[in-house]
Amino acid sequence: MPTEPLLDRFVTQDVGLPPHRFAGLVAPAIDRVVVAGMLAGREGGGAELSQRYGGPAATGFLVEFRTRLAAPGGVVDGPGLVAVTRYRDPAVTRRNLDKHVAHGTVVRRPDGGFTATDRGADFLTELYQVHAEVTEELWAGHDDRVGRLVEAAGRLLAYALLLADEPDADPAPAFAALAPPHEPEGLAPGVLLLNRLGALRYHRADAHAAAWTAAGHTATSVAALPPGLPERRAIELETDRRAAGPYAALTAQERLEVLADLAALPG
Repeated sequence: MPTEPLLDRFVTQDVGLPPHRFAGLVAPAIDRVVVAGMLAGREGGGAELSQRYGGPAATGFLVEFRTRLAAPGGVVDGPGLVAVTRYRDPAVTRRNLDKHVAHGTVVRRPDGGFTATDRGADFLTELYQVHAEVTEELWAGHDDRVGRLVEAAGRLLAYALLLADEPDADPAPAFAALAPPHEPEGLAPGVLLLNRLGALRYHRADAHAAAWTAAGHTATSVAALPPGLPERRAIELETDRRAAGPYAALTAQERLEVLADLAALPG
């Protein structure tokens, strides 16, 4: 892999598959892999693990925000919670958080956010182990492919975090609530990939929110737009443009390789 600084690569790389085009192509590929990994986790012991701690009412937000809450002292702030759940009824979100508090898995913070209790942290430790086991089985025989994707996703996350600090960057509260993912030493490659790709999904989610906001929509009105409508297509294209930044961390050839590796993973 090339080792020159990211900003230099942005200037010198081949533009055969530009970042904005890649952003639209890679999004469904990332979605497929993440959904496959999470479903495998649920069916491979995650659902049973959740029930031992009180069920989804006690663990749902722990799973959703695992990459932040699994870190010692990991905190999800109020804006991050609102951003990640932007398409849900806020009253329902508050009630769901109340249920987690009642089960003793999280503690509320004054800003409306939350952090995991010791009980919640124990659940997350076990969840990471479940994900390690199921992804090893799900992606068995694809060690090289997983390794390449872990490395590429790591670079993408690092660059996305760098760009998020730029003065003119779009707000990225959902991405900030999940990234950088907690990666304890010795974490299985499958979990690294699942969590890195999962965090990247929220980078696009923030880009999408910025696109429909600029078009004068709300979370409710944009969700009601029928597929194929020109207005919806325009918002998706604008989402691709806003989500493109991190993909400048890869050369055009590397982008093609990422697409091929994602497509080849089972699930």
